Amino acid sequence: VPYTHFLFLVAEGMSALQQYKRACSKHGEVMVSASDDNTLMLWNPSSDKKPIARMTGHLKPVNHVVFSPDGSMIASASFDKSVKLWDGRTGKFMGSLHGHVGAVYQVAWSSDSRLILSASKDSTLKVWDVRARKLVKDLPGHSDEVFTVDWSADGQLAVSGSKDCLLRTWRR
Repeated sequence: VPYTHFLFLVAEGMSALQQYKRACSKHGEVMVSASDDNTLMLWNPSSDKKPIARMTGHLKPVNHVVFSPDGSMIASASFDKSVKLWDGRTGKFMGSLHGHVGAVYQVAWSSDSRLILSASKDSTLKVWDVRARKLVKDLPGHSDEVFTVDWSADGQLAVSGSKDCLLRTWRR
């Protein structure tokens, strides 16, 4: 499981460092990087300086990349108007989510790793079912580009921030 999730989610009675060490002992430390050359790289920095995988498929630069909370998948957002899904251990391509008509700036996973929320230049947010690879809900409401999105811890609310200078909350 990627260490970033353990630095921010501290279990009762367990420090962030303890959670990080526990996660690394199970799976090793895995990182992913994104680039403006349209690629992603999957790394295991504690065991090798070379990437585990070079992940190709985006047609334009990658804006954002994030592991699912369970560490099994990676989602990437790109100027090519798509969200792509990758295996979190091997970097193997798993599928694409298409529906935005503008660049996708950011994605956020629900805490159960079943849904993805995407933010786009097209002024919308979209909720995606990861297993079905289908659009669940289109969320128009901003009047300009949406730059940032996130879920509440319980998954019942989403929040978005836009160039229209508004923060919006969305109920599930």
